[in-house]
Amino acid sequence: MELKNVAIIMDGNGRWAQYKGLNRTKGHEQGAEVVREITTYCARHAQIKNLILYAFSTENWKRPKYEVDFLLKMLDRHLRQEEPLYLKNRIRFDTVGDLSRFPQKLQQTIRELKDKTAAFQDFTQILALNYGAQDEITRAAVQLRDRRITPEAIAKHLDFSEPVDLLIRTGGEKRISNFLLWQLSYAELFFIDDFWPDFTVAQFESIIEAFYERERRFGGLV
Repeated sequence: MELKNVAIIMDGNGRWAQYKGLNRTKGHEQGAEVVREITTYCARHAQIKNLILYAFSTENWKRPKYEVDFLLKMLDRHLRQEEPLYLKNRIRFDTVGDLSRFPQKLQQTIRELKDKTAAFQDFTQILALNYGAQDEITRAAVQLRDRRITPEAIAKHLDFSEPVDLLIRTGGEKRISNFLLWQLSYAELFFIDDFWPDFTVAQFESIIEAFYERERRFGGLV
């Protein structure tokens, strides 16, 4: 059984900080540290081809302006600071979602990192930015408005065209939250009570082991 595409809903940064009596922004900063650890693990040790991280949803614009502004500035800073990590570990950087609403400075940072890592083929970190699955499918449908609609055609026009094998959600919630609805059709789902800033590589390894113990039939018989 192959584990190629892993998606993670990194939930609980704000609640982690609040429970510790800290500003919610501190939770996002700690969450970024965990992103580094999990991404580096995948690049160095795992057989995973794509790691898709739900970083900023289309619904996140509803949050207080100060938090949205902080998240966008932190993302810009994080990508610039982490560039040596991407290059050292030969991590290709990519995104899904509509970037047009982001500040031009952030869009430029994203483009530059994509260009600098474009030649790397073994492992890709994909950030879902201003992403919502309903928006993604709608955009695909618009592109197909004058063509024959098939599942294969829809998949080809999605931001990410491959099926996801494994979804992890931290933070105790048990829902998909408009994330990769098409691609998750036959994914194995793991819901973790720990908040994202407390998520560890050891937990990640345990989930991977559990994934291989599951029986995936894709609607058929063994």
